[in-house]
Amino acid sequence: MEADAGVNDASETGRRIGVISDTHDLLRPEALTALRGSDLILHAGDICGPEVLQALWEIAPVIAVRGNNDHGPWADALPETTVVDLGALSALMVHDLKTLRPGAVRDVQMVISGHSHQPKKETRDGVLYFNPGSAGPRRFTLPISIGRLDVRGDHVRASLVDLGAARPPRRAIIAR
Repeated sequence: MEADAGVNDASETGRRIGVISDTHDLLRPEALTALRGSDLILHAGDICGPEVLQALWEIAPVIAVRGNNDHGPWADALPETTVVDLGALSALMVHDLKTLRPGAVRDVQMVISGHSHQPKKETRDGVLYFNPGSAGPRRFTLPISIGRLDVRGDHVRASLVDLGAARPPRRAIIAR
C-alpha cells in the first residue's frame, strides 16, 4: 500500500471515497460540492445530528462512527470503531486515535480519524493515518477541510481538500 503512489492498475476500476469529520451539525455547501462524485463517504464522527448523515446519503452511501459529541438514539446506533472493506485494502475508522486499543491497526492499511480538527496524512509503520480535519464550525485558525481517497487495487491516493473558507485575520495587540 502506498499513500501517495500513482494509480497504476488499469485493469481495476477505482473508487473515489469522500472523507469528512467533525461537522458538529454544520454541513457546509462547499463540503457537499467537494463530496459530489464520491462512490462512498466516510464520516469520522462528531456528526451531532442525523440530518447531516441524511444529506450525505443523498450523494453516496455513508459509513460513520460515533464521536464524543454524538448523543441520542440515532448516535447510539453508530459504532465507535468499524473496519471498512475497500477491496484489496481495509480502513479502520475511529473518531479519536487516543481511544484505539493496542494492536488495533495490525490488519488494516489505513486508519481514518477525526477529533483533532487538524487535517493530517502520514504513514507510520506501513499504515496510512488520515484525518480530513473539520468540515464544521471553525476551531481556532484551523482550515475547514475534507479528504479524498482514490483507491485502485492496493493503491490509495490520499488528498486533503481545503474548502477555502476565509480565515479570520490575525490582529496585532498593541500595548500602550
